[in-house]
Amino acid sequence: MEGLRGLMDGDPQWIGDYRLLSRLGIGGMGRVYLARSEGGRTVAVKLVKTELAAEEEFRDRFRAEVAAARRVGGRWTAPVLDADTEAEIPWVATGYIAGPGLNEVVGGGYGRTGLHGPLPEHSLRHLAYGLSCALIDIHGVGLVHRDLKPSNVLLTIDGPRVIDFGIARALDAVGEQTQTTLGTVVGSPSFMSPEQVQGLWVGPAADVFCLGTVLAYAAIGRSPFGDVASGVHAVMFRIAQEEPELTAVPDGPVRDLIRACLAKNPEARPTPQEILSRLGPVNDDGTPSPWLPAALLARLGRHAVQLLDTDTPPGGHPPWRTARSGERGPEHAAPAVPARPPHAAAPVWPATGEPGGAAADSGDPRTAALQSPPARNTTAAAPDGPSAPAGPSDRPAAGHPAGGAPGRRRRTFALAAVAAVGAAAALAVPLLSGG
Repeated sequence: MEGLRGLMDGDPQWIGDYRLLSRLGIGGMGRVYLARSEGGRTVAVKLVKTELAAEEEFRDRFRAEVAAARRVGGRWTAPVLDADTEAEIPWVATGYIAGPGLNEVVGGGYGRTGLHGPLPEHSLRHLAYGLSCALIDIHGVGLVHRDLKPSNVLLTIDGPRVIDFGIARALDAVGEQTQTTLGTVVGSPSFMSPEQVQGLWVGPAADVFCLGTVLAYAAIGRSPFGDVASGVHAVMFRIAQEEPELTAVPDGPVRDLIRACLAKNPEARPTPQEILSRLGPVNDDGTPSPWLPAALLARLGRHAVQLLDTDTPPGGHPPWRTARSGERGPEHAAPAVPARPPHAAAPVWPATGEPGGAAADSGDPRTAALQSPPARNTTAAAPDGPSAPAGPSDRPAAGHPAGGAPGRRRRTFALAAVAAVGAAAALAVPLLSGG
């Protein structure tokens, strides 16, 4: 979280319209980069592995999953902003979430030391709330995450964010031989559901099981079914046949919730909506308060300052532009991309919202549980139809400073404000650790 590694030999300078700044990591799907759009928005771009791009079945599923992921809205996920599923090497761009992964924060396993270690109960309740809201949004468009694990949960000032939803399912399309050759596994062994382990049908309840495993990890610093260091098959056997080890989880409502989520029978697990009902208001006094320990808030502030100081490297325009006109040349024409996603669906830092309105009157348990107003989505009619989302995410839209100089100034001010809050948090540990 604290340092940007820069680009490495063999990394491209541009992917689509996005200038790459740094490599963020490598996963089962491919490489992930930190990048900026021409309008100044910071994004994460995932470039698919060359081997996977050659699999037509994978490409078909990837195309379908990206189209579905574009429809996921709300403040609890990283929005899909752009993609080219028809490129020689497909890629997808999502909003960049400026926060560490839960695995970075908690650590544990293989001798890893986290930024903080296991989280307190107050933070665990917020974590359960945010993950449940994210699953409601994901399941609401017909997706199943299938790979909900600590590294796919990012922590920000105002709550957790879930990334890589739905995309993991595209790996199902590749054949068994290809999966073995590439070392690709759909799901992470310590955080899989019994259905995944046993090769059964995987539905929304599988994500709830994974949510329970992630909560247990956040509470004790390890999976309740053991670490893969003890053997992958041993871990999978425990997931399918044995009860979770929860003795180290503090006794109370969170422990009871974890146990309910980890039921072997999918039908016995609570739904995300039922989890929200069991949690009740995330703040006992009904008012917003910091959900993370103060030292962690300070780190988030320092990371925000680092992003502000990161210059976009020189590199001119994307390679498909002609030097004279700045327009696409016919030899570089890109295939059409499906309808653009909702404009800035999940801001990195807290967004100002208006109390009341349709969300407040809808009876949604998420609105009742969370006291701070939700971020707003902005959509507009497009040639695809009346429900097509607005244009590229870095273009200005009414009521939201997404692009241009005014938008960048406001976003810079917001990030600087968060940095100040983070620094102040380190000096006010007794106050910010309350709740």
